[in-house]
Amino acid sequence: MSDSGKMTVGIVGASGYGGVQLIRLLLDHPKVEIVYLGGDSSAGKQFSELYPHLSHCVDLTIEPIDLEVIASRCEIVFLGLPNGLACDMAPKLIEKGCKVLDLSADYRFKDLDTYTAWYKKDRSDRATAATAVYGLPELYRDEIREAQLIGCPGCYVTASLLALAPLLKQGLIVPETAIIDAKSGTSGGGRQAKTNLLLAEADNSLGAYAVTKHRHTPEIEQICSDLAGHDVKVQFTPHLIPMVRGILSTVYATMRDPGLVREDLITIYTAFYRSSSFVKVLPNGTYPQTKWAAGTNLCYIGIEVDTRTDRVIVMSAIDNLIKGQAGQAVQCLNLMMGWEEALGLPNLSFYP
Repeated sequence: MSDSGKMTVGIVGASGYGGVQLIRLLLDHPKVEIVYLGGDSSAGKQFSELYPHLSHCVDLTIEPIDLEVIASRCEIVFLGLPNGLACDMAPKLIEKGCKVLDLSADYRFKDLDTYTAWYKKDRSDRATAATAVYGLPELYRDEIREAQLIGCPGCYVTASLLALAPLLKQGLIVPETAIIDAKSGTSGGGRQAKTNLLLAEADNSLGAYAVTKHRHTPEIEQICSDLAGHDVKVQFTPHLIPMVRGILSTVYATMRDPGLVREDLITIYTAFYRSSSFVKVLPNGTYPQTKWAAGTNLCYIGIEVDTRTDRVIVMSAIDNLIKGQAGQAVQCLNLMMGWEEALGLPNLSFYP
């Protein structure tokens, strides 16, 4: 605990978009103090060199990643690193008594063989991984409260699962008919220089990518299977859309009971998320837009039933950098610490 009585926090991988969002949120959080920023290629630089617009409120240097230093200084550690790195760091931090929230895929999987198959990384931390809790508060709130290690979900996964969860949990759809069509802004690709994210490449263009083989697919299927009580496979297709932030996930599935109408589904969803203040179920005929969620930790859900085809269509909009990444991690932290779940998290958008 710092001299101010606040919990001390470190962010490893602070220079990426997820890192800068975390810093923005944690600077406004009344119960924490950022005492360490760590990085590899950016080590030795002032954070304000990377993000000059924060020079008036962040006076920290990015330090080399040293687990002993981190553990001695930080009670809470956020790992915002590329996949395959957190699993080499978290066990030691946990052993030293830190609470760890990982924003990569390393601690999202119960079956590490599935992780290795999709991420090509062999694991030697199985005992630590077995203690990890999946960090989607709307589904695993009680488990998160007791956890020392959180595997925070991916952004596509968050939007898709919040749309699907009530349907699967209550057996309202034929699970194998679920199709997820999702579109993400370019910030989901990170801050590294990538040709497909250049303005000249991405602007005025819309296209699918990683069709049938996106790494979020097994993550979605794992939680869908948990909700349904049996193995579930889904069809997931991601698209890159020419905007900076936001995800719109549109889910299609065949209803088990074709007699259910839109009003029934809205009632079911409203009841399912009655304790989840960040999920906003929209009224009849209102469909979510990504701009509504921009800069917030909110998820907007719109529901439609096609009685002609006996399908339900659920649309889910989030900010991929907040509810899909940094904000969700802070939401998990609040639960881990026994604080009010919404503490320090924004629920008013940048709109328009």
